[in-house]
Amino acid sequence: MSFRRGVVRQSKFRHVFAQAWKAEQCLDDVRVTRVTWEGPLCAANPKFVAVIVEASGGGAFLVLPLSKSGRVDQATPTVCGHAAPVLDVQWCPHDDNVIASASEDCTVKVWQIPDGGLTAPLTEAAVTLEGHSKRVGIVAWHPTTLNILLTAGCDNLLCVWDVGTGELVYQLPDAHPDLIYSVSWNKEGSAICTTCKDKALRVIDPRRGTVLKVREKAHEGTRPMRAVFLSDGKILTTGFSRMSERQLALWDPMDMSEPMAVQEMDTSNGVLLPFYDPDTNMVYLCGKGDCTIRYFEITDESPYVHFLSLYSSKEPQRGAGFLSKRGVDVNKCEIARFYKLHERKVEPISMTVPRKSDLFQVDLYPDTAGLEPSLVPEDWIAGQDAPPILVSLSGGYTAPPSKNTLRDTVKVRPKLPLQSPDSPVTTPTFEDTDVLQPAQEVKAASDRAKQEVRVEPSFSFFFFFFFCRPGDVHNAAHCNSPLVQEDPLCDLLAEVKALRALVLAQGQRIDLLEKQLARIEDGDV
Repeated sequence: MSFRRGVVRQSKFRHVFAQAWKAEQCLDDVRVTRVTWEGPLCAANPKFVAVIVEASGGGAFLVLPLSKSGRVDQATPTVCGHAAPVLDVQWCPHDDNVIASASEDCTVKVWQIPDGGLTAPLTEAAVTLEGHSKRVGIVAWHPTTLNILLTAGCDNLLCVWDVGTGELVYQLPDAHPDLIYSVSWNKEGSAICTTCKDKALRVIDPRRGTVLKVREKAHEGTRPMRAVFLSDGKILTTGFSRMSERQLALWDPMDMSEPMAVQEMDTSNGVLLPFYDPDTNMVYLCGKGDCTIRYFEITDESPYVHFLSLYSSKEPQRGAGFLSKRGVDVNKCEIARFYKLHERKVEPISMTVPRKSDLFQVDLYPDTAGLEPSLVPEDWIAGQDAPPILVSLSGGYTAPPSKNTLRDTVKVRPKLPLQSPDSPVTTPTFEDTDVLQPAQEVKAASDRAKQEVRVEPSFSFFFFFFFCRPGDVHNAAHCNSPLVQEDPLCDLLAEVKALRALVLAQGQRIDLLEKQLARIEDGDV
């Protein structure tokens, strides 16, 4: 009898190991919230870690510098502007000092955190977003567009906001018949995937308000599901089988009749929270109430989802925060870091690839998404999409000081007219959803767009086109010092730049509508 030796799959991440930091490097005496919500309850970026904490008479979360360690004094100031418990927090991907929070008080608030952290309780938000009738449990920033924020509430409503103006730009009231469990943007921010209490996985174009794909009973269990978009457009979900076994599944949005791969793990009741790293194509699964973190690698080769290893500890986790790649220690070959929430402690856990060389490992750290946004809100609303702008981690990443982007944007950006969900401002991502409106509706929409773009000629408008050099407006957008901000010319140039962006966006919208009208009149549809 002969035996064939098994072929070992080659991967640079096969030997990734997880290691908890020393006790003196942890955050102690942090009263993590006891709210019954299936969220991570924590968020981290290269400057700060935010943890939702217990608060009497309202909702609060703690914001601490990453360098902070040891005991956290009970008098430490918190962000405490909500009237009810906070359910979710997320840092802005384009400004490390801006964070959004969702609460049971039906509001979403956006906060500007000063460099170095809080020195006094923060009660006044930079922006308050009010549009939900029930508690709000999910916030998700657009990955490539400045100041676009998506929120989901227990009123089964999805809202897309322009935080710079505080304006609700899209609202999707009919996409979900029941409670929304999770929301995830794709890489370019052209679509989202959601999971719902009705057990369905949906792919949605938020600008058109269109459900592009639906998979009923993605997981047959009754416990909450989660879904994340991968960088290649596939979707990874976690959920439960009919026998309450926890599952991990991979889906192709172009054909969701059957999953590409399914893995069953155990029979625990804890909801699996997936954290995806697009640079390494690895997925980390943290179960609420578990003592373990599982991690997998996603590849193009069958069986597509490859189990790598398991981190186990003695203490169960209440939640976890996933540090963005810009914050990891490249000198120690750290490829990911978690902030594990205990009952009264926050414990960092590093994921490291063992390497002997002290040199920068190019294969472990491809260029990653940086702070610079690819688009402004007007461009995205007009139908444009763009991948993230990448930065190199060679030599380590140094977080820049706060630019007060949020404050400056609120100061100078004019409000756009509210876009209805069915406004034909973009072409759908998937070809089988190319639905054209009747000719009369298209012509009416084109006429409305032309009316919107007719701006009264003002001194600032003519000043821009006849007297300004292109670099002047660019410089005005970066006027961050107090002296420059008080300069009337700087304010004028920034306002003109925002006005010009609005005119260009409406022009693109008119071109799209006229092409669509021509197709209908020529009988192509």
